[in-house]
Amino acid sequence: MVEQVKYQESQIAQFYDDKSVFITGATGFMGKVLVEKLLRSTNVKKLYLLIRPKRGVQTKVRIQELMSSNIFDKLKESSPDVVSRVEAIEGDITAPNFGINADDERKLIDEFNVVFHSAATVRFDEALTKAVNLNVVAVFTIMEICKKMKNLEALVQVSTAYCNPQLRVVNEEIYSVNGDPQGIVDMCKRMDETLLNSPKMTKQIIGNKPNTYTFTKALGESALVLAGGSLPIVVVRPSIVVPTWQEPLPGWLDNLNGITGNIAAFGKGVMRTCWVKRDKFADLIPCDIPINLAIAVAWKTATQPTNSIPVYNCTSGSSNPLSWGQLEKIVFSAIRKFPFEGVVRYPGGGFSEYETTNKIAQFTRESVPAYFLDTAAWMMGKKPQMMKIVQKMHKAELATEFFATNDWKWPTENKEKLHMEMTSADKKAFNIDMSTMNWTDFFEDYVKGTRQYVLKEDLATVNV
Repeated sequence: MVEQVKYQESQIAQFYDDKSVFITGATGFMGKVLVEKLLRSTNVKKLYLLIRPKRGVQTKVRIQELMSSNIFDKLKESSPDVVSRVEAIEGDITAPNFGINADDERKLIDEFNVVFHSAATVRFDEALTKAVNLNVVAVFTIMEICKKMKNLEALVQVSTAYCNPQLRVVNEEIYSVNGDPQGIVDMCKRMDETLLNSPKMTKQIIGNKPNTYTFTKALGESALVLAGGSLPIVVVRPSIVVPTWQEPLPGWLDNLNGITGNIAAFGKGVMRTCWVKRDKFADLIPCDIPINLAIAVAWKTATQPTNSIPVYNCTSGSSNPLSWGQLEKIVFSAIRKFPFEGVVRYPGGGFSEYETTNKIAQFTRESVPAYFLDTAAWMMGKKPQMMKIVQKMHKAELATEFFATNDWKWPTENKEKLHMEMTSADKKAFNIDMSTMNWTDFFEDYVKGTRQYVLKEDLATVNV
């Protein structure tokens, strides 16, 4: 049921009445937030989730595992039968036609109205051939599936604001300068993957992109233009997705990806430095904002169709800017106010403005202490592990340095226009405006969420 708003005033909620929705990527971070939101704030008829089969585990059990996540706790308390509105479709986005069987394909063709395609690899250093398969081939596949649907009203493609990092101003449009997606797909099928995935060859292929993630997400957008035809497609481009701001739980997340890993590492006292330009802007977007936007743009696309592919930049820089320098101060305050359990050292250090300074600090303040801790552990008959942790941490840092030492501008006219068109009830139920968010409060929830939901630390151990 629609929560805390007058249902008759919510155009978006009413749009989803008796609708069947197909979601890829439902088991991921953003996917879980999307599933929860649709179940809680609309009367959607059925959610069909593409779930990759696991040997020896029934798909029904995998749905139960998904719904056991703490993000659904509040929803299940108010609607105990909510699981009956969720059904799994066995499949794999790397397989032809997603590996969907004939019976499920008939459902797709006859029943489905809205499709959210959010499945992708978000690893910056993914092997080129795998990234192409997950982020480009899968886009071609979802479009072929959608072309068979008799009642399709909207296909929402979740992209990224960083798919054109070679530009400093990234407008709400699909750029035609990112290469031929079909040509890249064909090349990956024909050529030896060991050669294509070698650092030298990969660098030549991705050109002015910093990694395979941004390269393949850009190609995924180009694929929409190339093969989308008359499909009702819309693109949502979030920037750096971080924990939820307001709903269903403040600070909810389920992984240590991106800056969350850095926050945890600084909080545990393992990390002492990272290469960041303090005057650059950290464009972070709480997960509930792009999810609400995706739900809203599906409604707009269905009720106000257009011949073009609308693009919605979903970023924070234009409405609530935050520099990396500001973030540094706020985060260190939060991790000291809500300290992690089992810290190696008292949280300290900070950002390094220069690459060389950062590398020196990594060696002297992280690698050397880790070596001595491992030596002490070995002498006491314990398993050494700190060097392994620090090496993994440095590898993760290397993949994200590009984004912490540059910044971009993303005009958001389409999102702002949509917000003006929404009723007051919809602005409340499907909030896409974060201009009033307080970053200090948000990061306190962020740190608590990291402790509670990811590291499984008891919040009772600190005065919250």
